[in-house]
Amino acid sequence: MRKSTLRFVMLVLLAVSTISCAKESIEEEVNSYNHTAKEKLNFDYSAIENEILVLVNEHRKSLDLAPLEPIAEISVEAESHNYYMLEVGEVSHDNFGARYENLVKTVGAKAVSENVGYGYRTADAVVEAWLNSKGHKENIEGNHSHFGVSVLDDENGRNYFTNIFIRK
Repeated sequence: MRKSTLRFVMLVLLAVSTISCAKESIEEEVNSYNHTAKEKLNFDYSAIENEILVLVNEHRKSLDLAPLEPIAEISVEAESHNYYMLEVGEVSHDNFGARYENLVKTVGAKAVSENVGYGYRTADAVVEAWLNSKGHKENIEGNHSHFGVSVLDDENGRNYFTNIFIRK
C-alpha cells in the first residue's frame, strides 16, 4: 500500500514537472546556472581537458582558423552538463537552451554550440570522433571565438565529455 502511494506521488510530481516546462521554469533554470557560473570564475582543467583544448586549436590552426580562447564560465557550463548526464546515465543535449541563455547573460555570447561524447579513453579519441562527425566538426571549425570543456567519469571509469563553443 505504501509503495503504491509513493509511486503515485512520484508520477504526479513527474507529470507536473514535465507539464510545467514553461518560460518561468526555464528562467529559473537559467538563474540557477547563472548562480553557479558567478560562484566559480576559475576552472582547474585536468590533463585530458587541457589536451582537448590544445587538439581543437591545433586542428583549427591547420585550417588557418583563429584559435579559440578558453573561458572558465563556459567550462563551468560544460561541467554542469556532464554532472547532469552522469545523473541520468546518458549522453544528451538536454537543457541546451538554458546553457545558451546563461552564456549569453554571463559572457556575452552571440552564438553557442556544443559537442558531447561518452566512453572515449583519450582526448585524441574523442576529438577524432568529433572530427569524423559532420555536425561536431562544423562546431569545431565554426565561427567561434571562445570555448570550454569538461570531462567527468562515471563509477565505471567511462568518460563523459562536453565541449561548448561561443562567439562573442
